[in-house]
Amino acid sequence: MPSSPRRALAAAAVGGLLASSLLTGCAVTLIDGNASPASGVSGDVPAEEFPIVGAVDDDIDRIARNALADLNTYWTDQFGPTFGQDFTPLSGGYYSVDPADLDPAQYPNGQIGCGEPPESVEDNAFYCSESGDYPNGDAIQYDRAFLDQLAFGQGGSEGYGRFIPALVMAHEFGHAIQGRVGYPSPDSIVIETQADCFAGAWTAWVAVGDAPHNSIRPAELDDVLRGYLLLRDPVGTGLTEDEAHGSYFDRVSAFQEGFDDGPAACRDDFGPSRPFTQGEFSDDDEALSGGNASYSDTQELIGLTMPEFWTAAVSAVGGTTFEAPTIEPFSGTAPACAGEEPDADLVYCAADNTVGYDEADLAEPVYERVGDYAVLTAVAIPYGLAAREQLGLSTDDQDAVESAVCQAGAYTAAALNDQVPEITISPGDADESVSFLLEFATDQDVLPDVDLTGFQLVDIFRSGVFQGISACGID
Repeated sequence: MPSSPRRALAAAAVGGLLASSLLTGCAVTLIDGNASPASGVSGDVPAEEFPIVGAVDDDIDRIARNALADLNTYWTDQFGPTFGQDFTPLSGGYYSVDPADLDPAQYPNGQIGCGEPPESVEDNAFYCSESGDYPNGDAIQYDRAFLDQLAFGQGGSEGYGRFIPALVMAHEFGHAIQGRVGYPSPDSIVIETQADCFAGAWTAWVAVGDAPHNSIRPAELDDVLRGYLLLRDPVGTGLTEDEAHGSYFDRVSAFQEGFDDGPAACRDDFGPSRPFTQGEFSDDDEALSGGNASYSDTQELIGLTMPEFWTAAVSAVGGTTFEAPTIEPFSGTAPACAGEEPDADLVYCAADNTVGYDEADLAEPVYERVGDYAVLTAVAIPYGLAAREQLGLSTDDQDAVESAVCQAGAYTAAALNDQVPEITISPGDADESVSFLLEFATDQDVLPDVDLTGFQLVDIFRSGVFQGISACGID
C-alpha cells in the first residue's frame, strides 16, 4: 500500500469536535423567488430623521443609514424576547468618515466615538463601547470609502454587492448588543463570530420582507458569503490571537446560524466550547505550500480516504456493506453509463458503480484557483450519491444532491476530527469547501438541474459538518 501523503494536509487546531451537539436544530432555510418581499419597503430614511455625523449624500451613507435605522427597529423588537430587558439606542451616535477627504471640523471636538480621531477608522468600521472618559462612547463609525470599495469594487475589480455595507453595519451593531448584555468569551474569535451571528439573524428578517428600508434577493446572499472571503483572517492565523475574527468557514457558519435559527441561537451557542476551524500552520513547509498537497497527492487522497469514511457511514445508518465505487477521472467527456454519455463535470454511474470527475473543466481549475480540499469536496458529492444508491435511495433528484452535499460536510467533519485515516486538515481547507460551493457548484455543468443557490449549498454542507451523517437523509 502506498504511503499516505499526510505531509500535505497537516493538522490544524480545531476548537472542539465539529460533529458535536453544540449546534443543534440547524435547519436549512431556503428562500424562494426572485427577491425578498419588498411591499413594506418605504424608501430611504431621511438624513434629518437619522443623523450620521460626517455623512454625505452618497450611496454608502444612504445604505448605512437605512441599515442602521432597520437595525434599531429589529433589536427594539428582539432584544426583550432574547435577553429579557429593554433595548436602549446607542447613546454615542454614528460617524461616517472618508480619510482621504477629511474635514475634522465636521466631528465634535475633531473626534469620532470614544475620543478617537476620524482617521483611526481608515479601511475599517468599528463599534466603540461606552466609557466614562468620553461622552461619545457607545458609537458606530465607518470608513465610507472602504465600504464603497467592498460593495462596488475599484480599479476594474468587482465588489461584493450593495448589501455588504448593510452587513458591516449589522456586524458592528452586534457588538453594540454585546456591549449591553456582556461579551460571550474573552476570546476575540468568539466575540467576532457572535456578532456575525447577530448580523445573520437581522439579515433573515430582511430576507422575509419585514424590514422597512431594506431588502435582499437570494443571489445577493451568495454575494454576502463571498464578501466574508475578504473579511476572514489570513489563513494560518492562530485561534487565540488578540484580533482573530475567524476563518472563512467560521464566519460564514456563524452568519448562517443566525440566519437559520435567530438571535437566541447567537445568545446560546457562542462560548468557550464553540468549535472553530481556524488554526496555525504546523511548520514552515506547510505555510509555504499554503497547506496544499500536490495535485497528484490530492487525487490519491480521494481513493485513500473516501472508502474508509463511507464504509463506516453506510454501515452505521443502514447495516449495509458499502462497495466503494471506482474513481474515474476524465477530460471533457464522461465515460459512458448504461449506454449514455453523462453531460456533467461530476458523475455517478449506478450501472457500474463509478464516480467520475472532469479534470480539465473542473478538478484542475478548482485546484489552481481554490486549493486541494476543494477538489475533495467536489468528488465527495457524487461519492455521496453512491452511498444513497446502495441504501436504496434516489440519486437523480434535488433531494439526492442536497443529501450528497450534506454528506460532503460530514466527511469534512470527520477529517477535521482526525476520524478519517490517512488525512488531516490544514488551515483554510474548510474555507476551500465554501469557495467551491459558491463559485463552482452552482454551475449547471457541475450539478445539472439543481435549483439551489450557493448560500443554500453552503448551508446544507454546514449542517453535515456540525450534525454529522445523521443530518443527511440517508438513515
